[in-house]
Amino acid sequence: MAEKKAEKKPSDMKMVAENRKARHDYEIMDRMEAGLVLLGTEVKSARQGRVNLKDSYVSTRGGELFLVQCHISPYTHSSYDNHDPHRERKLLMHKQEIRRLIGKITERGLTLIPLRVYFRKGRLKVELGLAKGRKAHDRRAVVREREQKRDVEAQLKERNR
Repeated sequence: MAEKKAEKKPSDMKMVAENRKARHDYEIMDRMEAGLVLLGTEVKSARQGRVNLKDSYVSTRGGELFLVQCHISPYTHSSYDNHDPHRERKLLMHKQEIRRLIGKITERGLTLIPLRVYFRKGRLKVELGLAKGRKAHDRRAVVREREQKRDVEAQLKERNR
């Protein structure tokens, strides 16, 4: 049920950041949506689009999920009470979903990575991907297949003119 929500792109959704390298480095098996526990200055900074998901991942501790190495820049208009840009942020999901994810991560050796961060109905959400890492030769093969597919489609389009 959570996958369908994450795949839709409703009009009330404002994209903040996307982890494009994740699709290149990982094979995404499953997608889901989670909320974030944030401070006020983090939300204001995210509204300015100052979020970076590069090299971030999700870790588990005590039956909870935490977003690690996600950089949310300090809020520019804050005076003294700003947040730490690299602090770990707790993810909000149902307990059954968390248990299922922890089981898949430990059992199959999969990784949970953030794919994108966006606002939905005024709340900051993160789309998580249950992913399997790709080796270097796998990445090259994927790029090669994509280029071949693009060439075939271009030739078919040219022939149909």
